[in-house]
Amino acid sequence: QQQQQQQPVKVETVAANASMAQQPAAVTPAVTATTTTAVINTTDTRPKAATASVPPQTPPQSAATIAAATAAPRPRRLPSPDLVAAPPTLHASARERAVPASRISRVFQFGSLGVSLGLGALGEMSKRMTGFSEAAGSAFMTEANMQTLVASLCRVRGAALKLGQMLSIQDSGFLPPHLVAIFERARMSADFMPARQVQKRLSSELGPDWREKFTEFDLKPFAAASIGQVHRGVLPDGKVVAVKIQYPGVAESIGSDISNLNMLLQFTNVMPKGLFADRLLEVARTELMWECDYVREADCMEKFRGLLADDSTIQIPEVYRDLSTARVITTEFIPGVPLEKLATADQALRDDIAERILRVSLREVFEFQFMQTDPNWANFLYVPSTDKLCLLDFGASRSYDLAFVSDYLEAIQAAINDDRDGCLKYSMRLGFLDENDNATMVNTHIEAVKALAIPFAHKGRFNFAKQDITFKIRRLIPTMLQNRRKAPPPETYSLHRKLSGAFLLCTKLGASIPCYDMFAKTYETYHRMHRDDQPSTSTTAV
Repeated sequence: QQQQQQQPVKVETVAANASMAQQPAAVTPAVTATTTTAVINTTDTRPKAATASVPPQTPPQSAATIAAATAAPRPRRLPSPDLVAAPPTLHASARERAVPASRISRVFQFGSLGVSLGLGALGEMSKRMTGFSEAAGSAFMTEANMQTLVASLCRVRGAALKLGQMLSIQDSGFLPPHLVAIFERARMSADFMPARQVQKRLSSELGPDWREKFTEFDLKPFAAASIGQVHRGVLPDGKVVAVKIQYPGVAESIGSDISNLNMLLQFTNVMPKGLFADRLLEVARTELMWECDYVREADCMEKFRGLLADDSTIQIPEVYRDLSTARVITTEFIPGVPLEKLATADQALRDDIAERILRVSLREVFEFQFMQTDPNWANFLYVPSTDKLCLLDFGASRSYDLAFVSDYLEAIQAAINDDRDGCLKYSMRLGFLDENDNATMVNTHIEAVKALAIPFAHKGRFNFAKQDITFKIRRLIPTMLQNRRKAPPPETYSLHRKLSGAFLLCTKLGASIPCYDMFAKTYETYHRMHRDDQPSTSTTAV
């Protein structure tokens, strides 16, 4: 038995637990976790970052109605021999580099970056004045400066890199193209900690005898991203696990990193005024504090296992509590296929996977009022052997107030019904608009709401491969940024990131799914669940 445990583990269909490190799907295959519900580790006595409470395990009323309407059983799909992923590897541009752990070292890195960008801009301006450059636009956003910025973000990691990855998922119409290009490059890669820093981190979190808890442990990670990196390990009982290790200093430096990034953005003047960067960064600060608390993530993971237990098409990871702390989380490695590998799969499978993603998204917000808000490709993993969709990475999970959810539901329903007055009424209750907004802003916002509702207003199967929602919304964005008087409700940053990301996933899969029927059932069952609830006005607490 001991010899068998020391044998290299062979997995025919492999998916890296890359999502645990929040690694983009385009970089490495996705990862997953399953574990036992052991006693929570109480040895970590350090002060924790501010966290958001995890709502009760079940919604206020029974979820059976929505479960029956949206999670009906279906015939088991036969495994496809073509759906086999390659072993997970780091991105080619990732390099071994120690993470600057102290605040002083991180401030120095940002300061050096500002100086480098400034010198690059002066050089570009000199070239333009002397006729050696015919480039237009911001002198800061040269190719050389973009490479410098991406390299610095990947080196520092933490809040700055995470924010770039978050923005890269958003519709690019909200940001200048050059800024989108920077964030997209940063999203594609991150450097990783050297072995000595990994061992020091594990010793401080799991104890100096941490090696005795594993029969195998790869000191080089198979995934690295903004907040942490993931390593393969084998437990004494032979189970293969993924160990996500948070970079040192990241959680403690969130506030200073966000402030430094804000100053850098103001210095380069690349953020549109109507984007309300201050509010965006404040929301990002809160979400990053959640994501850096791996105990909270473990709680959210187990909560979702309960909420989606009635859906036989979905699999949720479990966490090994005895090998997890606030800065390390250990989960079982589950073999599977990242979604980008399904782009050429048969149409029926792609439709089925996309329908599950959208169905779960609707249940999260309108049934559970609790959503995993990161729609990264790497956070979804298809398991051919069981025909299940595995959901990963729950650090960005958050709850929504029932009044907010109710008004948001009615706003979409009004858009489906082409009810302009209804759209205006619920948009004002949600806090998007008020009586001081001009007619241009009101009309443009209502058009944007109607564009968002297009898939749900289309009877029959909506073909995402031929949709033009992105174009419609992008056309409205300049007007909205110019006329917007206040920042959107804070809840909508994460909600719209998830919904737009779900639409983008459906589009990339070329899926055709019955969105109208899905939303109609969601609307009906929501009101059946909450017929006795009468929310009045929405709150905007994050």
